[in-house]
Amino acid sequence: MMVAGAWHSVACAQSHIVSLQKLDWSTAEHLAAEAVRVCQAQGYSVTATVVDTTGHQQVVIKGDTVPLQSLSVSYRKAYTAYSYGLAFNKNTTSELIAAKVTGPANGALNTIPEVLFVPGGVTLRTASGGTVLGGLGVSGAPGGDKDEACALAAVKKFQADFQ
Repeated sequence: MMVAGAWHSVACAQSHIVSLQKLDWSTAEHLAAEAVRVCQAQGYSVTATVVDTTGHQQVVIKGDTVPLQSLSVSYRKAYTAYSYGLAFNKNTTSELIAAKVTGPANGALNTIPEVLFVPGGVTLRTASGGTVLGGLGVSGAPGGDKDEACALAAVKKFQADFQ
């Protein structure tokens, strides 16, 4: 009876373990740095933020002359791309906006502090496109479309590594 009780405790304990898939810090760092580099090559100083599957900042890299608000805006774009990209199966904040995922006419989703429905966020997925690994947000270029283009270029360069 004691053995059965011990086995039952172990079996129950194992069922309470949660595993998360996310990018390792090095890959996240390369991704953010590439987004900043791509924008810099176009003459834009930006901040790039990677959030992991908990929605927390994993990496933040900022250009040399970024606007102050780009730090929080890049995080909010990454958070929105991750959380709503996961929920609505979209790959960018632009896709979320086009699908009118921004909430009802009263803008209820926009009242959540971390959420920002502005172009410049990309949902990070495994190379096969299935599992969501986080989000990348870029801010600081003159227009979210330019931020998003830099983010997409970085993802395209490194997505094969998202195994």
